[in-house]
Amino acid sequence: MDTVKDAVNALFGRKPAGPKVRYGVVGAGWITQAAFIPGIGQTSNSQLTVLVSDDPEKRDKLGKEYNLKSYSYDQFSQALAEGHCDAFYIATPNNQHKKFAVPALEQGYHVLLEKPMEVTVEDCEAILAAQKKSGAKLMIAYRLHHEPGTVEIIDRVRKGDFGDARIFSSVFTQDLKPENHRAKQGFDAGPIPDMGPYPINAVRNLFGSEPTEVTAIGFKTPGREFLKMEHDTISVTLRFPEERMAQFVVGFAAAPTNWYKVVGTKGEVEVNPGFMFGSGVKIACKTTINGKEDSKTFPETDHFGGETEYFSECILNNVDPEADGHEGLNDVRVIVAIKESLDGNGKTVKIKSEQRSKRPVLEQVKKLTLGKEPKNLIGRDAQKPSHE
Repeated sequence: MDTVKDAVNALFGRKPAGPKVRYGVVGAGWITQAAFIPGIGQTSNSQLTVLVSDDPEKRDKLGKEYNLKSYSYDQFSQALAEGHCDAFYIATPNNQHKKFAVPALEQGYHVLLEKPMEVTVEDCEAILAAQKKSGAKLMIAYRLHHEPGTVEIIDRVRKGDFGDARIFSSVFTQDLKPENHRAKQGFDAGPIPDMGPYPINAVRNLFGSEPTEVTAIGFKTPGREFLKMEHDTISVTLRFPEERMAQFVVGFAAAPTNWYKVVGTKGEVEVNPGFMFGSGVKIACKTTINGKEDSKTFPETDHFGGETEYFSECILNNVDPEADGHEGLNDVRVIVAIKESLDGNGKTVKIKSEQRSKRPVLEQVKKLTLGKEPKNLIGRDAQKPSHE
């Protein structure tokens, strides 16, 4: 056998992936129905064949609409045994990622895993161990690593267009509805795990380094008692090597906004919108370099189709993806440290992360036409959060 991929497929009795990678999706909430399923339809190398959901209505209606083999969560081992797909996209609540990712990876299925990777460092490490055991591909679903504007901005900052990048600042908020499941799960579904990965991941890749310590302060907005969490708005400060600093605010109790700014020794770039996707959303930036101002708006693209097309290329060509499990683990290390800081009433917490050489590059950019979101979504939990 010439490749690890062939060896994995032979070990588990499956044929090598064909011209299209067959995906199963685990979890059928809004992100799956409104974004992943339309996105995979925009790709040239991927198709959806399996649905795993704990909702019988979703299994029935989505299964029929998209001609999918459907399973309940309790039947996941059966789905693995029957082999109707080559890879899984896992979009369950954060604390259920390990439950599905580990057995899938151990049996040689490739996994595209939503962010954050998990809620603890230990669970992330268990997922990584499963990936190492089989050699299957694991990618964390950082859709912006394939979005034209985001990657171009990362490239320009890293090349020094704005001088030595010194300061990162961001605000990312939404006005969460009381019925949204994120309002009922405490910290693990709160603004830091839910929205924090966007500014955390952005600054790590813009600076090209890992944070060394964090200080976080939490706030509870008056009149928002339905948000079952200690803090609905959180301010975070990160220290980076060479005395660089990042500051961001995320929250569930304010008007929707999503922007970030990088200030360097020669100029600055402000990106607004910076993290969103969907119909009418175009990543845009304003730059100032040595006093000269400019602006640019990037084309609307399908972020989910782009990341899936890229991951399928990695599977078909036996290439390790850039946003691998170690990328996801480093973000979770920061999230866990933020929680420790909050629990300590704003104490400064050290962060120990592995240094990474992989960063998003221009060759990863995908420019797929935006898929059409279905008019009617199935299930009470298929609610659109304002940031997704």
